[in-house]
Amino acid sequence: MSHPTNSPDSPRIGVIGLGAMGRGTALALHERGLDILGCDIAGQARQAFEAEGGRSVATPSELAACEIVVVLVVNAEQVEAVLFGEQGVAARMAPGSLVIQCATVAPAFARDLGARLEAMGLAMLDAPVSGGAAKARSGELSVMASGAPTAFDRAAPVLDAMAATVYRLGDTAGVGSSMKLVNQLLAGVHIATAAEAMALGIRLGLNPQTVYEVITHSAGNSWMFENRVPHILAGDYTPLSAVDIFVKDLNLVHETGRELAMPTPVAASALQQFIAARGAGFGREDDAAVIKVYQRLSGIELHEAANDAGGE
Repeated sequence: MSHPTNSPDSPRIGVIGLGAMGRGTALALHERGLDILGCDIAGQARQAFEAEGGRSVATPSELAACEIVVVLVVNAEQVEAVLFGEQGVAARMAPGSLVIQCATVAPAFARDLGARLEAMGLAMLDAPVSGGAAKARSGELSVMASGAPTAFDRAAPVLDAMAATVYRLGDTAGVGSSMKLVNQLLAGVHIATAAEAMALGIRLGLNPQTVYEVITHSAGNSWMFENRVPHILAGDYTPLSAVDIFVKDLNLVHETGRELAMPTPVAASALQQFIAARGAGFGREDDAAVIKVYQRLSGIELHEAANDAGGE
């Protein structure tokens, strides 16, 4: 991965959304010498970005001069707002500018978004990301992207700085979001399954740390088990990716499956566990907090820092 440097010919780049993923990505781009302007309505998010050397604004409309805008918000509603709302940036961007849309949205929404932006003279890359906050910060995300070859060419400096791997999946919007939906089905199921497995181990009287050590060296391991179970062991549910995110993403899987007349029963079961966690007040906690559903149901003992008193 090359490290481009700022030059008079470097594109001006806006990053909308300075949460865990967006701030990390914006800083990775900034540290590689790109001309970055961050944007978030939350003052605290802007201050955190500026504390590490970034520049930021409060409204998307203030990114009008940017030739490339990267959208790293939570859901389709926020994408709609930052692009087309009262302070949206899309109508203010110069024709020929590029939107790199990275939020997890339904494939149908991504296709419609691409068509709407094209009608305005703007290009779009449908480019959901995976890898978590740490890889966002180090510029090592996986990007599942689709769009016109010219859009990929224009996005090259950004993609090179934010990603370890870029998958070029097709020429039209919607393909990248389709692939991300497959990833989120697996991610959500693996988190819910990891929580259930740990709950079973604890209910059987096994030492939780021993369960983790054995499983991470056995065939039942998964990336999510290895990554999320330490949160449970530490009783630390600081939200790197919240329960609410998987309520949204697995619901997208469910709705898309319904549109395709394709059942997704395993994903549906995982969705119900995340809904239960949200209903119990853990929606804004780390997604590993789905294990607290089992604490409620079977009385298993978790690390004291994970008690319900720490919830919403």
